[in-house]
Amino acid sequence: MAALKGKMVEGGRIIVPATVRKRMGLTEGDAVFMELHGDELRIRPARSTLRRIQAKLRAFAPKSGLVSEELIFERRAEAERE
Repeated sequence: MAALKGKMVEGGRIIVPATVRKRMGLTEGDAVFMELHGDELRIRPARSTLRRIQAKLRAFAPKSGLVSEELIFERRAEAERE
């Protein structure tokens, strides 16, 4: 996507062009994360960040069952050893 022009308005709000909002799937009230990289401001939907974190943590999840079940099992085993 080519660079598009937005606008800073009263209160420091930035108007994001409709085409960008649509392409990013953003609607009013959606949470976004912003990162400053030099003189660039990068904005991404919070849900995409959540997906990235989930993908990274997936490698640590058990192949079957729930993580909560595994944690309960470990805690019970620990309690029996005490």
